[in-house]
Amino acid sequence: MQASKILAGPPIAERIRGQVAERVAARLERGGTVPGLATVLVGEDPASQVYVRNKRKTTQEAGMQSFAFELPDSVDEDELIALIEDLNVREDVHGILVQLPLPKHLNEVRVLNAISPIKDVDGLHPENVGLLAQKGRQPRFIPATPKGIMYLLEEAGAELSGADAVVLGRSNIVGMPIALLLLRANATVTIGHSRTRDLPALCRRADVLIAAVGIPEMVRGDWVKPGAVVIDVGVNRIEDASRKSGFRLVGDVAYDEVSQVAAAITPVPGGVGPMTIAMLLENTLQAAELAASNS
Repeated sequence: MQASKILAGPPIAERIRGQVAERVAARLERGGTVPGLATVLVGEDPASQVYVRNKRKTTQEAGMQSFAFELPDSVDEDELIALIEDLNVREDVHGILVQLPLPKHLNEVRVLNAISPIKDVDGLHPENVGLLAQKGRQPRFIPATPKGIMYLLEEAGAELSGADAVVLGRSNIVGMPIALLLLRANATVTIGHSRTRDLPALCRRADVLIAAVGIPEMVRGDWVKPGAVVIDVGVNRIEDASRKSGFRLVGDVAYDEVSQVAAAITPVPGGVGPMTIAMLLENTLQAAELAASNS
């Protein structure tokens, strides 16, 4: 069998960012407000700092306003929620993103629930999750990573209606929402997790396999049905003495093995990651349009 089609995220994400920038420019020509995204970063986690910096940069490149709020690790929970409540009522802020994970002394659920559902561009507020989960309801915002995965599946030419889709992982950020999106696309969806009895057998049934478990190269070549479309969401550091950094990044899928079996596969890095920020821009523009329609 020939090697897989590589689903590279950067060119697709660049195209989407360009489309968003064009829509923002057209909005401003009509006299509309500049969409604004507020990012809230708590602490000094290096990975979170990089993610937030990239989000701010791409927001500005798309013609939107970026509002940055950086708080110390020791911030009081009530102080953080007071900031969110202030952003909820600011007319120049259309989207609010609190970078996760938060320090352990902060209640993540309480913090995320404080974000106004109409500014929740991460799509994690219970009201927005409920709209996504209920049949016949139109979601207000779709979480950025799952939304990006759906674009990649479209790029792969995956026929989702009637397909067997397996999602490995049940997180609120990726696993659960992508399962709901696949269900909306009329796939038959199974979620595999740490208590699933025979994960390899489950994976071998999948026409579409989404791996989001955070275990380096867990999915092996003999786990994958020939011709399946495989989306690798994992980003894991493993030691590599040959690298200057001392490590390299790998996904949850053993890429060299699975790429010989799958019809299409995302690389790590350079697959799902770039799509997430592009989807966040789309959601921010959508939030600005929602605000305008409600004014």
